[in-house]
Amino acid sequence: MSHVMNTYARLPVAFVRGEGCWLWDTNGRRYLDAMAGVAVCGLGHGHPRFVAALREQIGGLIHTSNLYEITLQEKLADRLAAISGMDNVFFCNSGCEANEAAIKLARLYGHSKDIEAPAIVVLEKAFHGRTIATLSATGSRKVQAGFEPLVAGFVRVPFDDLAAVKRVAENNRNVVAVLVELLQGEGGVNVCADNYLQGLREICDAQGWLLMLDEVQSGTGRTGKWFAFQHAGARPDVMTLAKGLGNGVPIGACLAAGAAAQLFKSGSHGSTFGGNPLACAAALATLAIIEDERLMENAVKIGDFIRGELAQRLAGTKGVKEIRGKGLMIGIELDYACGELVQQALERGLLINVTVDNVIRMLPPLVFTGEQAELLVATLTPLITEFLSRQNADQPAAQTA
Repeated sequence: MSHVMNTYARLPVAFVRGEGCWLWDTNGRRYLDAMAGVAVCGLGHGHPRFVAALREQIGGLIHTSNLYEITLQEKLADRLAAISGMDNVFFCNSGCEANEAAIKLARLYGHSKDIEAPAIVVLEKAFHGRTIATLSATGSRKVQAGFEPLVAGFVRVPFDDLAAVKRVAENNRNVVAVLVELLQGEGGVNVCADNYLQGLREICDAQGWLLMLDEVQSGTGRTGKWFAFQHAGARPDVMTLAKGLGNGVPIGACLAAGAAAQLFKSGSHGSTFGGNPLACAAALATLAIIEDERLMENAVKIGDFIRGELAQRLAGTKGVKEIRGKGLMIGIELDYACGELVQQALERGLLINVTVDNVIRMLPPLVFTGEQAELLVATLTPLITEFLSRQNADQPAAQTA
């Protein structure tokens, strides 16, 4: 009997070694990793330069606490500010912690404007974390169920719907911020329209709201730019990062600009482990390698290839609703719940994921090669066609019944 809490529906496999985009299990079998630890291991596994940086840092200093100055934290904050255009950074350990910091910033901002019950606009199908506040902001009843009462102060609107945000602005004087994912990962790899961010920026400027972007999954080069907002060219007031920032070493960050950057004071917020020397060394190495090896350009090239090949090979296949994404965030929406494909892909040596029941999600490492992309498509396409053939064959009988 396992003494680990039963909080995950784990697949029956355990990995012991990784190299690049490959993982080996306890029996020595090799798997192509098209998930990168859920968008975490952008450099793949065992990147020599990354490993060397960690070894050097572990041999020198792992942790001191935020009671003292941390040189690498200052260096990382400078680097993040330079590539994002933001003003300052709070470091933590995960995406939900970064989003908690953003929520606290919004509430401080509201109270500074004498709003007693500040509210934040959030989106349907959003995922911001599993703490009480972040699951309250999350747009999934499955995640929220059983943890009521939820935290108040969130106003929910449909994804990619500027008109709905404008209606909130007309009718709710307590709103102080908008918190959005420009690409919803857990929500089904949903991609917003090109003008959505610009529209949100205009609304927030007109209303005096903070524009807060959750880039936990879409940030750190995954979409082909450092951050997804850079495709649209409108800077947020607050941005949250985690996942790929440390390539597997836990680190989160909440970046702020303008008025939002001046809200936290000494004692306003804190973290025991946040921004410790090891995590910052990992993040600095990750950012340097992404830039030096032109991995953002690779994310665009390989992501476009995978989506294009899938679209071509699945063209006309009944039950394929949409193939979408940006860079190496890839979603294939089917007409049927398809969770069984995860196990079937595992049996064929491929790691994928299914989210919101009917969207195949893939988040390959940024170092994915053309050869590996071809193997992914060649392995996954027949799985999808075989699955849909079975589902479509069952439909007439189900409808008759």
